[in-house]
Amino acid sequence: MSALAHYFEEEGLATTAIALVREHAEKIRPPRALWVPFELGRPLGAPDEPEFQKQVLRAALALLESSAGPVVLEDFPDDAPGAKEEDMTGWVCPVSFAPPPAEDQGPVTATLQEIAELSPWYQLSLDRRKRTMVGVSGLEIDDATRYVASFLDETPAENPMPDRPAAFAFKDAFTDILAYYSEAGTAQPGTRSSQEVQDWFWQQTAAGKLMLAVQDAARNSADADLRIFAEKTMLPKTQGG
Repeated sequence: MSALAHYFEEEGLATTAIALVREHAEKIRPPRALWVPFELGRPLGAPDEPEFQKQVLRAALALLESSAGPVVLEDFPDDAPGAKEEDMTGWVCPVSFAPPPAEDQGPVTATLQEIAELSPWYQLSLDRRKRTMVGVSGLEIDDATRYVASFLDETPAENPMPDRPAAFAFKDAFTDILAYYSEAGTAQPGTRSSQEVQDWFWQQTAAGKLMLAVQDAARNSADADLRIFAEKTMLPKTQGG
């Protein structure tokens, strides 16, 4: 959206944008942008919070009245509201995995096993919603996992998307993994907040453990774009990122 803002402005249309990744807005330099410290995919902060969402929209629209420029980038000062009390009733039917794998099984094998065990839940989500956010990378979920995990090695696997830089291919594959787990987790009976699902992924799954190790390795990558993604975006603030 930051890039599109330049085209709209050239045609005489004033624009304002909401940026979830500040570094992207700093590089693309849209005429007006509001950076918000929320989860990726939640530019207005949280569902079912209309008053807070209006605050975000008003702050973004207020940039249209700013006399500063030619580039205005402001930070939204507040974090998104936490989960409501009624959302914290716990998981009626939590994911139940097999006993922890043996140490010699390795994190990638353990994650692939976990993905297979989550498959019925993911399929249930797909049947209910008739749509999925998985598929950004164009890879099967197992292949996406292997590709992201390869960045633990000094020489990662060959980029499966040769028309895209490796850092963007990594980001797309990682996004698919997160979406798969999120959709599988929320398919289960019971009420849970997005924060509960996020905590479950990062703190209780083999995939979360693997992604933390990958993030640590990517922070030292020679690829500047990959380093920025690993340092600034990959791990949510609520998980210590």
